Amino acid sequence: MIGSSDLRLKRIALNNGSGYIPALGCGTLIPDPAETKAATKEALAVGFRHFDCAERYKNEREVGEALQAGLVSQGIARENIFVTTKLWNSNHRPERVEPAFEASLDKLRLKYLDLYLIHTPFAFQPGDDQEPRDQNGNIIYDKGVTLLDTWRAMESLVDHGKCRAIGLSDITLDGLLPIYEAARIKPAVVQVEAHPYLPEAELLEFCNEKGIVFLAFAPLGHGMHPGPLEDPVILAIAARVRKSPAQVLLAWAIQRGTAVLTTPKTAARARENFDIAALPEDAFNEINRIQTRQRLNPVVKTGIPGFIPQKR
Repeated sequence: MIGSSDLRLKRIALNNGSGYIPALGCGTLIPDPAETKAATKEALAVGFRHFDCAERYKNEREVGEALQAGLVSQGIARENIFVTTKLWNSNHRPERVEPAFEASLDKLRLKYLDLYLIHTPFAFQPGDDQEPRDQNGNIIYDKGVTLLDTWRAMESLVDHGKCRAIGLSDITLDGLLPIYEAARIKPAVVQVEAHPYLPEAELLEFCNEKGIVFLAFAPLGHGMHPGPLEDPVILAIAARVRKSPAQVLLAWAIQRGTAVLTTPKTAARARENFDIAALPEDAFNEINRIQTRQRLNPVVKTGIPGFIPQKR
């Protein structure tokens, strides 16, 4: 990491020399278009400079409009924000990767992307239907393409200069290893669910060894009850350090060396989630000793994100 001791300003170097990713990032998984635009503008105004998007969220256009408006009104240069989006499962075929990338770039109103991720390691039947299902309602997977095939197409995007870095999301260490070994351009970032109930210590250790940025999503439990926000250890620490449980969890994530995503939907929540400060060592260690283990999103088993509303 580099930068101030202020956690809000921490940045982590990318392993391909393409710059730095702000450790504190803003997610954009917000179903309502108007709410997406408002939340993105508020996050930018508060100080967030890292925005995480996805084709699958179906709101890249709204995020792009909000970012462009915010950059102009606040006089922020494009190079001072970090924007990620993700390739969806139905576009894993190599010939579909670049068109999907270009479509996302157009919606986001950007000339280049800082980071492009494979949203999940599962390939779905190619086509415009994001959730292709058979007559029994089961997802139709694409057995005609491998994750390495898709990765090779991702590498070509970097070669062409419109994408600064590439990585993977919702992947296990076992799934990451063969891609890492075979990759010509190594993954710069791995985005996975991580919080005190799912610390992913082994994956984090591997990422640290290889210079891969470990990017945690759902650090607050994504509204699941009971979850990390309601953990007695977190509540006690929050009271002791005079911060909210959310602020404690976000600080813990960055202090353990990861980048982290939070998804504030209001101005007040954006201010709260950005206003973090380093935890005392004893508090940090207390969180590390939490024994509860729980995965909140089953996406690593199916490729179907548990936090995105599904078709009925």
